[in-house]
Amino acid sequence: MAKVIGLGGLFFLCRDVDATRAWYTRVLGVQIDEYGGASFSQADAAARFPQGARTIWAPFKAGSDYFKPSDSDFMMNLMVDDLDAMIEQIKAVGVELEGEPMTESYGKFAWIMDPDGRKVELWQPIEAQPAT
Repeated sequence: MAKVIGLGGLFFLCRDVDATRAWYTRVLGVQIDEYGGASFSQADAAARFPQGARTIWAPFKAGSDYFKPSDSDFMMNLMVDDLDAMIEQIKAVGVELEGEPMTESYGKFAWIMDPDGRKVELWQPIEAQPAT
């Protein structure tokens, strides 16, 4: 059987496309390409996080509060190379974090809201240490 091997893109509606593009560039450093979006190289992510770089696909039960304070029915999770530096960058442009950053065995996380009220989860994978 053929199978899905990854996420090919994330497409979403917004109130003001130009303002949304500008916000993602200013706050998160997303480089907008000639097509009006951004292309993230899976090879770049895998080079930085050989064990941890992956795309997670996970349905959540209706009514979950994990996406709050957003009223949207989806949340973006964006992989970052250095969460601590990203948090400093976010705060420097006046964007507030949603809750406190946290660290799990599989990564470090922080959350912000985008201009359209979507929650954005920022994730820095933690590489598993090889067994010795």
